[in-house]
Amino acid sequence: MGTQMCKLVASLVGLATAVAVVGMATPAEAGERPVVRTDAGLVRGVASSTAEVFNGIPYAASPVGPLRWRAPQAVAPWAGVRDASQPGDRCAQPADPVVGSPASSSEDCLSLNVTVPRRSPGRLPVMVWIHGGGMRTGSGADADEQRLAAQGGVVAVTMNYRLGPLGFFAHPGLEGGGTFGLQDQQAALRWVQRNARAFGGDPRNVTIFGLSAGGDSVCAQLASPAAAGLYSKAIYQSGSCTRVNPVGSYLAGAGAPAETFKERAVAEQLGVGLRESLGCASVSCLRGVGVADLLAYAGPEGMGVYWSPTVGTATLPLHPSAAFRSGRFNRVPVIAGTARDEGTLFAMGFPSFSEAEYEGYLDFLLGAASSLVKQRYAFSSYSPVQLAVADLVTDRTYACPMQQTRGLLSRYVPTYGYEFADRSAPMVFEISPPYPFGAYHGSDIPYVHDGEKTVAFTRAHERLSRTMIAYWTNFAKRGTPNGFDVPRWDRFRASDPVVQSLAPGRHGIRPADFAADHSCALWAGIDTY
Repeated sequence: MGTQMCKLVASLVGLATAVAVVGMATPAEAGERPVVRTDAGLVRGVASSTAEVFNGIPYAASPVGPLRWRAPQAVAPWAGVRDASQPGDRCAQPADPVVGSPASSSEDCLSLNVTVPRRSPGRLPVMVWIHGGGMRTGSGADADEQRLAAQGGVVAVTMNYRLGPLGFFAHPGLEGGGTFGLQDQQAALRWVQRNARAFGGDPRNVTIFGLSAGGDSVCAQLASPAAAGLYSKAIYQSGSCTRVNPVGSYLAGAGAPAETFKERAVAEQLGVGLRESLGCASVSCLRGVGVADLLAYAGPEGMGVYWSPTVGTATLPLHPSAAFRSGRFNRVPVIAGTARDEGTLFAMGFPSFSEAEYEGYLDFLLGAASSLVKQRYAFSSYSPVQLAVADLVTDRTYACPMQQTRGLLSRYVPTYGYEFADRSAPMVFEISPPYPFGAYHGSDIPYVHDGEKTVAFTRAHERLSRTMIAYWTNFAKRGTPNGFDVPRWDRFRASDPVVQSLAPGRHGIRPADFAADHSCALWAGIDTY
């Protein structure tokens, strides 16, 4: 059970000079390649019928050699016009067979991609997407933002950031340890502040958004004092801001420590283990070790060690849940939500339990609290039994922690809650579901972003997609998802904690009693978020 499940969890569980505008005064005609001056030099992108796209723009120096495990450094200016027609290298990572993404051994990967609507009037909102992939895989180029930019009237930016042991290695005495990937994200946001106007964007109106590990990253940036002023709104999707997380809370014992946000002592212990396993006496020695050997320490699926952000650091002084509880976070409007059936994807890795085995698993996982859970998620109510585990994962590790997070945030900032509830969502992963997946983890991605792999949308799916893009970009423009073009979406309030259900059909978009649907009163009596 452990190895197969780990594979699935691993796969799912993303210059300060004046800027002169060259490419936005007269939009590129058909066949022309637009040119823009960034603060490090000229870049030449590509133009489609709807957008201009500039790929692979370096936002920081290559973090190789002595720059491995150091804060991102300024990129060296270049002469001439840099080709920006192709994405940069993916940051070092294993292949992901479920997502279908390739392996990479590159550390020269700190680049970003900018998409601008054709004939932009300038001063558009900027939306910066932080990709997911469990802090171990993924790339900004996996999201094609031409539809989002053109339909929503925004400048869209995607980025790469260091992953796995290159992004989240910590060690006693290592400055910035455990947060290099987060620091990369902040370096990209600083690039946006310096260069947004050159692409027709407004640096004073920047929204960060991300899903899964990208949602975790949004949590971290909300809690990071170093990110203050780099964005003005945030959209947090299917991530984990609390101490209950999608790995450790239902996969106990499979890969420790599994916390999304690790205490410094825990993260440094993992780093010491890496150093000793590779026969190094110092971090300086490790800087000379090949990427393949660093990745191999985490196992072929990348989950021998779960590398993720470290708290108690300059970048992330407080765990996000503590920051939100105390109000010590970057106070900006927030959209926060999950998918209706987050757990179906993960539960596929479980075997076919007998009733005794299922109840034994719950006893192991929950101790004395298991009796209540056995009543709510009764073995006899599900066929196959993996669907019981799916509901358990959905409610305990995504839905109810998200409801708790919304409650904390809403005390300080305008907060909008949603649930993506399209249970007919097309499959985006390289798998054949053994049972109905419903609105599974990640199923909402193609409703807002295009990608390398297209999905087959019905007209109902397309209408929902247009509505979601309108909600997301309205929020980026004005701090509210509401507008004349979409059904009303009320703010989340502790006194009336309904969320907006997003599903196709005439009555698919409506307020929903989320806490009741996911048994959050039960979990509130079991878990401390």
